[in-house]
Amino acid sequence: MIAANNVTYRVGKKALFEDVNIKFTEGNCYGIIGANGAGKSTFLKILSGALETTSGEISITPGQRLSFLEQDHFKYDDYNVMDVVIMGNQHLYDVMKEKDAIYAKEDFSDEDGVRAAELEAEFAEMDGWEAESNAAMVLNGLGIETDLHYSMMKDLNGNEKVKVLLARALFGNPDILLLDEPTNHLDLDAIAWLEEFLINFENTVIVVSHDRYFLNKVCTQTCDIDYGKIQLYAGNYDFWYESSQLLIKQMKEANKKKEEKIKELQEFISRFSANASKSKQATSRKRALEKIELDTIKPSSRKYPYIDFRPDREIGNEVLTVDNISKTIDGVKVLDKVSFIVGHDDKIAFVGGNEMAKSTLFKILAGEMEPDEGSYKWGVTTSLAYFPKDSTKEFDNDYTITDWLTGYSPVKDITYVRGFLGRMLFAGEDGVKKVKVLSGGEKVRCLLSKMMISGANCLIFDEPTNHLDMEAISSLNTGMIKFPGVILFACRDHQCVETTANRIIEFLPDGGMIDKITTYDEYLASDEMARKRTIYTKSEDDED
Repeated sequence: MIAANNVTYRVGKKALFEDVNIKFTEGNCYGIIGANGAGKSTFLKILSGALETTSGEISITPGQRLSFLEQDHFKYDDYNVMDVVIMGNQHLYDVMKEKDAIYAKEDFSDEDGVRAAELEAEFAEMDGWEAESNAAMVLNGLGIETDLHYSMMKDLNGNEKVKVLLARALFGNPDILLLDEPTNHLDLDAIAWLEEFLINFENTVIVVSHDRYFLNKVCTQTCDIDYGKIQLYAGNYDFWYESSQLLIKQMKEANKKKEEKIKELQEFISRFSANASKSKQATSRKRALEKIELDTIKPSSRKYPYIDFRPDREIGNEVLTVDNISKTIDGVKVLDKVSFIVGHDDKIAFVGGNEMAKSTLFKILAGEMEPDEGSYKWGVTTSLAYFPKDSTKEFDNDYTITDWLTGYSPVKDITYVRGFLGRMLFAGEDGVKKVKVLSGGEKVRCLLSKMMISGANCLIFDEPTNHLDMEAISSLNTGMIKFPGVILFACRDHQCVETTANRIIEFLPDGGMIDKITTYDEYLASDEMARKRTIYTKSEDDED
């Protein structure tokens, strides 16, 4: 068990939360939710011991091991992958290294023999002989191939490092597991594996995530940080949402009844206070009026942008034809004779672990890259808006937000442009901020403003939910569902894929492609997915 006892944390004079009392018990998975800036990650750091409380304390059951997801992707660059994962149980790792150092000695003494025997017993008690196979299982589950297990961390790319650090946190069955945005940079297959891992995990899990489907799948309890307080709800994210909305509704209805009663008492007092025969009744009603208190309904710190993509013209029947497109990058064939036709009702999710293939295809279709072979053709009625995964070049300038968006607007009117920025929560002085200093989430909201103002009837999104909070993701999801045009997109948010897509395209590791008209959940349960898993599991076993 881990508990916060009268915990307060202040940044300057502002309290992120005050007098928090909450217990996290074994067998539960707790989802920490709240608006950006509410203090979710800060609270997790306090629980881990990385931050000191302003007042109050964190208590952990004696003897229990706490594990947390590291955020420094360069911290372990001088270690190999297997060692980093086993470091998740630091005591086991220390025993293993001390034992190996003793056996490596040339002048092995009697004292060394005694110490080695002690270490061997401790190593066996901690299942040390199974450590590497257990670490390999977690790494493989998250998509780190076996040939990378003994590579140096500095030789891995960013996404691979994130997966190794997550494997480190999960390794060795910790008593308390703290995870801050564990699904970031994971493909949908790795997220599905992590969901199953956490569902079957029998100890305490506390997780911060913006992925609604993930929280619904794994969480048994929800901790809402709002109003400077942390409120615990039984159930997952959807249950929290329904419960919190019901509570607000009940408070409003109770206030309405109280207001009606107040009006009734005031009218009686006003009418009969000067009447001697009614004075006692009027006095009695004055006392009753003084006792009525309206419930305080604080405005939530959550803010939802308004995302609405409205095409200027209806899209025609001929949208897009892709014919045998191939592309090689740095000696690797990323796309191999890719062909498909897009219809005017299609909303296509591109799924699977081959992120390079998806991003490369989108860049080609957006005109930012040329294919080595093959061709593509957009229909004459089609207008395109593109959301790139990497928008660095887009914001490498000295424009203010307003000037930047005006450059893309068909109407060069400041009021018109500021209307789109206002929908995306850029208010007042925000418009004069330089785009180069914006946060990741602000840049995403700028790009979505650009797409809305374009009036395009075909949208391409390459991981648009990265850097967005849950409220913005929910708004984007709604905007994608309502959009009457064509969408081609890749997205790690399961709910967004499931509720938006009516067609799934997956690039396979061997260069092949599955193309099926279906929802995402139906696709995951389909024969194609079962066959794909069988083929690639078998091929990996054959290599071993």
